[in-house]
Amino acid sequence: MIDITHKTNTLRIATAQAIVKVSKQETIDAINNGTVPKGDVFAMCRAVGLLGVKQTPLILADCHPMPIEYTGIDYEIDGLEITIKVTVKTIYKTGVEVEAMHGASVVALNMYDMLKPIDKGVEIQHIKLLNKKGGKSDFTDRFSKNLTAAVIVCSDTIAAGQKEDKAGKAIITKLEECEIKVVDYLVIPDEKDQIQSTAIAQIEQKTNLVIFTGGTGLSSRDVTPEALASIIDRKIPGIEEAIRSYGQNRTPFSMLSRSVAGVKNGTLILALPGSTNGAKESMNAIFPSIMHIFRVLQGARHDEK
Repeated sequence: MIDITHKTNTLRIATAQAIVKVSKQETIDAINNGTVPKGDVFAMCRAVGLLGVKQTPLILADCHPMPIEYTGIDYEIDGLEITIKVTVKTIYKTGVEVEAMHGASVVALNMYDMLKPIDKGVEIQHIKLLNKKGGKSDFTDRFSKNLTAAVIVCSDTIAAGQKEDKAGKAIITKLEECEIKVVDYLVIPDEKDQIQSTAIAQIEQKTNLVIFTGGTGLSSRDVTPEALASIIDRKIPGIEEAIRSYGQNRTPFSMLSRSVAGVKNGTLILALPGSTNGAKESMNAIFPSIMHIFRVLQGARHDEK
């Protein structure tokens, strides 16, 4: 199965459809009057549909087992056509489109099986996904475009050429995936004054996003949060909490990180861990969703004018 461990839980909703077409009005009458020999068609098919949704990963090999937190099955009769709609909801890392389509398929197949003794002309038609919601693709077009970013690596050893930077490059890779233009990439030592002057220079250049990596731990040289404290106008605790919560689900040491998020003059400033995994996980925790903040900031600038 595809690795989804890097994803975060979000509300996922999908609705799928199947149409069962019978060949005569007498079949519809038998369904409505409850005289189909095999029993109550709608009730039986609803029960089978619920089982079908829950059993999807046992039938389709690449589907992930997941908690199904709601399944709704509805019917609509129009002439000789019975439209089946199956809606599935979960709060999980991947979507429920296949579960909804599998449920609709199973309902239609069971309906066919129940009706075939009285109607040899039953057909199953138009099994398809009607809509879905949740996950990254649900928000892609809402994000601001043409954003710029600077990545600043804070490390004495990397600045001295004693170690290769991997965390900063991992951050750049994620930014490029999100179509954010990286306009600056710098490596500086863990010096409070230099961290501050670098941040101020980027703010003055109106860089949308400035990401520091390194210096968020608890050693005496980890001063990035302190350096940025006097620069940031407004902290954003929710971003910091999201980073640590995501990391804590993957390593118990994430609670020791002092990641920082805040804004200054329309520039978003982040301080992320200096380890490669810490940087990657932090970026996965908040991107691309965090990009919505730039619409808010740009709107605030417009209001001020």
